[in-house]
Amino acid sequence: MKIAVSGSIATDHLMHFPGRFADQLLADQLHKVSLSFLIDDLVVRRGGVAANIAFGMARLGLRPVLVGAVGADFDDYRSWLERHGVDCDSIHVSEVLHTARFVCTTDEDMCQIASFYAGAMSEARNIELAPANDRVGGFDLVLISADDPQGMVRHSQECRERGYRFAADPSQQLARMGGDDIIQLIDGAAYLLTNDYEKSLLESKTGLSDAEVLDRVEVRVTTLGKNGVEITGKGIERIHVPIAQDVRPVDPTGVGDGFRAGFFAGLSWDLGLERSAQIGSLLAGLVLEGAGGQEYDLRVDTFLKRLGDSYGQDAADDVRPHLQG
Repeated sequence: MKIAVSGSIATDHLMHFPGRFADQLLADQLHKVSLSFLIDDLVVRRGGVAANIAFGMARLGLRPVLVGAVGADFDDYRSWLERHGVDCDSIHVSEVLHTARFVCTTDEDMCQIASFYAGAMSEARNIELAPANDRVGGFDLVLISADDPQGMVRHSQECRERGYRFAADPSQQLARMGGDDIIQLIDGAAYLLTNDYEKSLLESKTGLSDAEVLDRVEVRVTTLGKNGVEITGKGIERIHVPIAQDVRPVDPTGVGDGFRAGFFAGLSWDLGLERSAQIGSLLAGLVLEGAGGQEYDLRVDTFLKRLGDSYGQDAADDVRPHLQG
């Protein structure tokens, strides 16, 4: 399958404060708070939802087309993605804005103070999918992930108008989008992906029931954290896939992106919904064991062994030809 992944591309600046924010915040002085925290650690990671998903797909042997907006400071990040097999030729480069940036400080209680600078991501609303589609000879699927909200709606509208099959993955942008925009985003989607909280939020904001949402999409995929993944849809029986076994958690950043990468890789190999969700769940586990959305290693033999241990030898046998190829 030729897959386009549209969405955010960002760098994450993650810092650690060796103390407690609660000890520095005075309840009666919050109206004039002015604080500076001396941090003891800084890690800069490559991130962004679309970039994480595309990276995961490429690690599994696909060549996804990344579609998003970045700044002129993107050169090193571009080189990293291209070295790992991501097609970056359809990325829009802003002439005036920097690549989106997430800056977060975490204290000893795992409390966080963070800021997100959208930067060039706000120009995603100016991106047209047709040139990228024509360049690669036609997309089999466009995955619309979290991005500039206007850009997300524009992409879904273009997919409907041009007949592109698409998946809607609104994730954290559900908090920014109104009910009408959410409906425009998901209407006609081949796949709708959310976690269980986002599922409830989507239904609350749109006023649609679960059944009414399923009238607008073909397949609904809901990740349930430690309880695995649930898949429902038109004309299919409910599918439940548990999480992969023996995962040692380190950092949850990008775990959902890893699932999506593995899930759509499995579908591109024509392995069906359940098997694809198993692949996605294991890749999510690899991300969870690393320190960031792209800081994991994928070794074929180890991946296949862990897939077999978690979901049976048949799962490993089904996937082996695609990875070893």
